[in-house]
Amino acid sequence: MLKAKSTKSNTSRRTFIKVSLAGAAAWLPDGLIPDLLEEINKPKSPNDKDWKQIRSQFILKKGVTYMNNASLGMPPLSVVQAVHKGYEAISKEPLHGKHDLQEAIRERVIPGLAETFGTNDDEIVLTRNASEALHLQTTALKLKKGDEVIITTQEHPAGLRPWMFRQKQDGINVKAVFIPSPLTSESDVLDRFNSTISPLTKAISFCHVTRGGHLYPIKKIATWAREKGIVTLVDGAQAIGQFPLNIHDLGCDAYAVSLHKWVLAPAGTGFFYVRKESRDRFQSPFDPNPSTDAPGFDPPGTKDFPTRAAINAALGFINHIGLDQVEERCRYLSDHLKDGLRQIDGVTILSGNTHNLSAPGSTIFEKEGLDAMAAVPLMEQKINTHIDEHQRDGHNAIRVSTHIYNTTAEINRLLNAL
Repeated sequence: MLKAKSTKSNTSRRTFIKVSLAGAAAWLPDGLIPDLLEEINKPKSPNDKDWKQIRSQFILKKGVTYMNNASLGMPPLSVVQAVHKGYEAISKEPLHGKHDLQEAIRERVIPGLAETFGTNDDEIVLTRNASEALHLQTTALKLKKGDEVIITTQEHPAGLRPWMFRQKQDGINVKAVFIPSPLTSESDVLDRFNSTISPLTKAISFCHVTRGGHLYPIKKIATWAREKGIVTLVDGAQAIGQFPLNIHDLGCDAYAVSLHKWVLAPAGTGFFYVRKESRDRFQSPFDPNPSTDAPGFDPPGTKDFPTRAAINAALGFINHIGLDQVEERCRYLSDHLKDGLRQIDGVTILSGNTHNLSAPGSTIFEKEGLDAMAAVPLMEQKINTHIDEHQRDGHNAIRVSTHIYNTTAEINRLLNAL
């Protein structure tokens, strides 16, 4: 598993968490102070009993089980209240409320994201989601007619459509390399890229973690591509927040993020990263006269300030827990699910059978005689549980994406229903 290379002391990390929590307090109603998170016992193990206090921070309707986090994460109460407080601020005093929210985004949210995910402040701009960031990195990449870009057969539509646009608009040659599902090995993925490129290849575009939870060896791919002068563009929507990562250490040139999935930030939040040393490979789609210091990647216009300021509350929450413990908990739950699936006749698990090939939180599988599309409403009807389908890559699969707020009891109920 890719881990962040820590260059700062534990004292620095504790200081950041306190600053993040204190910053979130500015956007919470009276009586709800994020510093109280410090009084919640940090889980000592991945077991359910040690996550009871963490689970209490979520306000999911009683009787409902949510196992579709890979689609949209479920924010904790502190994030919900932060959004409320932000809208209250611009409703009571629009001018000063707006300025205060902008200051919070500039002084807390951007530095908090950079600190948590290993970037510089000036390498990221906020977006509504990874789809918007993917569109930015695709349309901003400097390419000319006849240049070649390699994508994979496992791309999300949000990652595929921008390339179809550039192919039609600019005459870019887009080639798809077939990647099997599940992945067979890290070296196989790299070999497939290596055998597909040509002297015309200028960039490769792929997922860090696919919609189905397959984990790509991104650092190895980025290192190989850099040696060949090929730009690496990464869809990180399903990766960020599932495990610790340092984007600088990954070595990619651009990285697209949704924060409303595994980071548990408000819906409609994400960011776009461009490595500082790679800016000359991109051209702003907004600014006709960009510079190295002001690359102009930030979409212009009025932003959704309350939801963006509330990202700080989400960062405070996940950093209080620790992304290493988030990864351990997610892996514990998905392993429990996989162990149970192996006991059911007719079930084929499609997620990678080793941790280096599969993400911690998402599991895909097929069940003989059960249509994946039909299974989604069926599980809601039978056990009030939300899951998703994965009819892609030749599969008629079900996707279950469990996060820290799920339990083994909920998983057992799903297994019994299956």
